[in-house]
Amino acid sequence: MKRMFGTISVIGLGYIGLPTAAMFASRKIQVIGVDVNADAVATINRGQIHIVEPDLDIAVQAAVQQGYLRATTEVEQAEAFLIAVPTPFLNGSHEPDLSYIEAASRAIAPVLAPGNLVVLESTSPVGATEQMAAWLAEERPDLTFPQTHGEQSDVRIAHCPERVLPGKVMQELIHNDRVIGGLSPRCSEMAVSLYRHFVQGECFVTHARTAEMAKLTENSFRDVNIAFANELSMICDELDIDVWELIGLANRHPRVNVLQPGPGVGGHCIAVDPWFIVSSSPERAKLIRTAREVNDGKPEWVLEKVRSAIGAYLMENSGKSAADVSLAIYGLTFKPDIDDLRESPAMKIAEALLVEHPGDVFVVEPHINELPGILKRAELIEAVQANEHADVHVILVDHQKISDIGISKFAVDLRKPRK
Repeated sequence: MKRMFGTISVIGLGYIGLPTAAMFASRKIQVIGVDVNADAVATINRGQIHIVEPDLDIAVQAAVQQGYLRATTEVEQAEAFLIAVPTPFLNGSHEPDLSYIEAASRAIAPVLAPGNLVVLESTSPVGATEQMAAWLAEERPDLTFPQTHGEQSDVRIAHCPERVLPGKVMQELIHNDRVIGGLSPRCSEMAVSLYRHFVQGECFVTHARTAEMAKLTENSFRDVNIAFANELSMICDELDIDVWELIGLANRHPRVNVLQPGPGVGGHCIAVDPWFIVSSSPERAKLIRTAREVNDGKPEWVLEKVRSAIGAYLMENSGKSAADVSLAIYGLTFKPDIDDLRESPAMKIAEALLVEHPGDVFVVEPHINELPGILKRAELIEAVQANEHADVHVILVDHQKISDIGISKFAVDLRKPRK
């Protein structure tokens, strides 16, 4: 393949940015990773990683040692810039906050040069790529951009959302298909040539707005299906039906595939992206909104189950009060066997229990070394200790490291039963 990019800059070295940077570097391309977190930058420059993702540590170590990956807090010149920064909610609402994208755009603008490519990888509401281009043009009136000069623009702009599963990022970056939406055909063509350095899946070209909506659609589809499973689990609990047996039987139908229920939905994508569609079309996105409400409401249902378990324990131990009951919470991450706490329903449940429960609260989370926020008031312990010392157990995340722990009858266990 003819190499078009001597240096690539990745802005944001989190769960997507760092693996992407390591992937380009593994193809012997010079990669400059940029992040505002100085500790993360120092860690990467030592050839280490600050997040948990299988195989990422090996890739980063090799890339740094071979001189193809370097991290910094300051933006430097490059031929291509990939922006992979957060897109959270705005001020506690469900409106998208584009301030991180704006900050990244204005940071790279001073070093842009004719012929550069800027790709937005951050999952974004429809129109965010065009807004990014507008911010860049505002900062650099001496350059031309696709929104005004089309195919003849100095700078190429595209959107290419990530589509990877935590825990399998390094494999899926290579093998998954990519949707690439440029602001002009030449923008798309240049972006495809960039990703072709490591992507073995197909690259499907479309407009930036369609690429933005594609990612939101994928995660909204999953959210709606998870909401069905979560709602079903609550109905089955009320009707005294084993939801796991029911789902197993229903899935024997050749055209039915009910997903697994859980404590809610977490992660930066599925728990967030559907709201971006709702925000863009609030009167039309009725099903998507309802699914979000079902999944966002599941933690409160879990809390009611925990309160009932505590009540059952007190009825059997009449000499004790709630302050005498010790509570163990197993799992804080949004899915098993990762360290990602973003939008985790298990976190919301744990925080609520810590606030309302007067007794001791123990937390088992094998993938973190320190409890965050108000959970610092709880005690982080091993699963074996929690199983021995706690009175009531709340199993929220099915980590492999806790899968074999036996739990007493005073438990709320959201794991799929073992065969």
